[in-house]
Amino acid sequence: MNNPVILVVLDGLNYRTAHDCMGFMQGLAESGNATLYSLSCELPSLSRPLYECILTGVRPVDSGVVHNQVVRLSHNDSIFSLAQKAGKTTAAAAYHWVSELYNRAPFDAVRDRFTHDDSLAIQHGCFYQADHYPDDHLFLDAEYLRRQYHPDFLLIHPMNIDDAGHKSGGDSQQYRNSARRADGLLSAYLPAWLEAGYQVLVTSDHGMNNDRSHGGILDEERTVPLFVTGDAFSHEADLPVQQTQLCGTICRLLGLSGHNKAAVPRLLRETQHG
Repeated sequence: MNNPVILVVLDGLNYRTAHDCMGFMQGLAESGNATLYSLSCELPSLSRPLYECILTGVRPVDSGVVHNQVVRLSHNDSIFSLAQKAGKTTAAAAYHWVSELYNRAPFDAVRDRFTHDDSLAIQHGCFYQADHYPDDHLFLDAEYLRRQYHPDFLLIHPMNIDDAGHKSGGDSQQYRNSARRADGLLSAYLPAWLEAGYQVLVTSDHGMNNDRSHGGILDEERTVPLFVTGDAFSHEADLPVQQTQLCGTICRLLGLSGHNKAAVPRLLRETQHG
């Protein structure tokens, strides 16, 4: 396979809210153009440890990134580093912790807010620091990167759902409406991504509880969605998916080799019968 990939990580979105509130994505699923899976995030159910898990396939207890205050570069091969070494173009519109994991740590806003450097794992980046940075601005940042640099791998990582959950709780109209707004933004951009040949995965790092937090094993903290859309996916129903397998699946879509990242069995058409 040799497909460009967009990975959307909707920070703090639990499965139930995605299932109930994301009408556009569910419409794609009902029409047979997307599939929704559920998965349990690794532990602890915290953001920086799970960015590392999603992007490297390594569990927090093994990566050493076990809480949000671990400020250092990743010790593991990531989708970004593997793609960059293979001569592909990488980009991210994301929270600044992603830059700290894969480009430079600690984050220097003047230096790193806008990044364009082919020697870095994330060659083109628009990184933000405020949790309330508007999701519509973030999607515009991402679309600028996509149109300007045509990345083979693009990470899009908005934070407003998580921010609403921390302010109002997981069972609140503010949290649910933030998910609805993200769904509306996806409806504005995703058709063009598919038309351009991208394979798209939409998932989350962790969920949100009604204590306005996360970090433990409650279902609402740990069970998160995975929507996949694009012609490289098998769209087979009820596949078991592990968060540690997202990295390897994306590497396979990108055609990357020379790594030991595990993929989700049968999620891609090339492995449907193998």
